[in-house]
Order: sequence, then C-alpha cells, then structure tokens
Amino acid sequence: MHIDSTGNYIEFLSSKGIHLTENHIAFIYFGKKYTDSDEEVVNVAIETTLKVQVKFEGSYYIALLETMKQAGVENYFEAKRFVRKNRIVPKTLHKEKQPQNSI
Repeated sequence: MHIDSTGNYIEFLSSKGIHLTENHIAFIYFGKKYTDSDEEVVNVAIETTLKVQVKFEGSYYIALLETMKQAGVENYFEAKRFVRKNRIVPKTLHKEKQPQNSI
C-alpha cells in the first residue's frame, strides 16, 4: 500500500493489528534522519523489515535503509523495485506435500 507519510503508515499498521512500541517509532524516525531518506522509502523499509523479520528489527531496518541509500533509491517506486529486484522478500510457494508411497 502506498502511503506518503510515515506517521500515516504507522497508523495504518496499527489499524491492521501491527503495533509498534514508542521505541520502535523513535528508531524509525532516527533511521529516516540518519540516512536522510524520503518517507516513502522509509515506509517500504518498514514494510520489508516486518515481512522478512516478522517483527520490527531496528538493525535490519537501518541496514536496509543504508543499502537503498547507497543504491540511489529515492522514492516509493524505486524502493519497491529495489526490494523486488534484489529478492529481499522471498516468494514462498505453498504447495501441499504429496503423499509418498511407502512399501
């Protein structure tokens, strides 16, 4: 989902049952300032961190922001392309296990 403001994105996550602590939120804004990243890029980094780590992991989030910054990622579409191109979020195929014949 494309939301411009990081504050609005955090509220959106909360409405979906993903509650970030005050420390997480402070760290999100620290990372934004530290890497001088656009809010849309920050939002993609938050989303990706939650998908890959299944929780908010600050060091992963910062590393992702730094990597995107070094790659010249400047907006939402570039950030989504970067994540997809680098296969940061794995595509898991859910297949039913086929019963094996036992002899």
